[in-house]
Order: sequence, then C-alpha cells, then structure tokens
Amino acid sequence: MSKEDDIARVKRQELELVLPSLDEGVAFEVGAAIRKRAVTEGLSLVVDIRTWDRQLFFSATPGTSADNAEWVRRKVNSVRRFQRASYRLVLERGEEPFSVQSGADPADYVIAGGGFPLRVHGAGIIGSLTISGLPGRRDHGVAVDALCDHLGRDRHDYALAEG
Repeated sequence: MSKEDDIARVKRQELELVLPSLDEGVAFEVGAAIRKRAVTEGLSLVVDIRTWDRQLFFSATPGTSADNAEWVRRKVNSVRRFQRASYRLVLERGEEPFSVQSGADPADYVIAGGGFPLRVHGAGIIGSLTISGLPGRRDHGVAVDALCDHLGRDRHDYALAEG
C-alpha cells in the first residue's frame, strides 16, 4: 500500500469505527479486551481510554514505564487538537516534531501513532483510545483491532498492510 492508500484507510477507520455510546462500561470492555490481548501476546503497552474531560480506563502491562504514560498524554493532546488519528498525522506530516510556529509545543504534542479519536453517533469526536509501547503503526493497529472487535467488524476490512 502507498502512503496515500494508508491515509485513505485511516480516514475510513475514523469515519466508520463509530461507537453507539461511550461510558465507563464501554471503556472498561474495550480496555480490558486490549489488556487481555497484550497479556496473551506478551505485548508491553499502556492503554488509555478517555472522554475529553476525564480518563475512563487505564492499564499498563509489564515492560512499560512512566515514559509510556507521557507518550499517551502527548498523543491524546494531538488527537484532540487535530481531530484525527495520531498515526494519520505521521502519514501526512512525517514524524518531525511540531515547529514552534505551529503553537503545538512538542512538550505537549507528538506526531506518533497510537492515538485514535473516539467518535460517538450523534455526538462527534468526544474522546480517544490511545496505545503506547509498540512501534506507532502497531500501536494504531491495536486500537483499530479493538474497535473492530467491539463493533463486530472484520479486522481485515480495516487493517493497514503490515509495514
């Protein structure tokens, strides 16, 4: 797949992987499924699910550190500000830090995969699902897989090619 194909696929993920609702129960269900996958597959990752006003789920598996939570914070900020998956920012802009002129201070914003906007029917983007611990494309893939599973969608229809 080309970069343009990947961008189109991520845009489709963002538009079609829409939750009917988001509350503590949904966040726990999705987050616990990601944690179970991480433990089963031996993945070191942090998962964070939140609305813009508060965190609903957080988990860390062995091999992660405080750095992962910091990456999550910066990815969440990027998703919220730019209203798109943080991996789409990577595809569109590259992984160079934001410039000072952008107003997106690299201490608070990052261009790295793993942050995914949570869109709710009738409400728009109200939060994010963020993964940190794997390479950015894989962080993104874990988030997309979890949303597909939760929504009963075929992962293969939404997955990016191995890269």
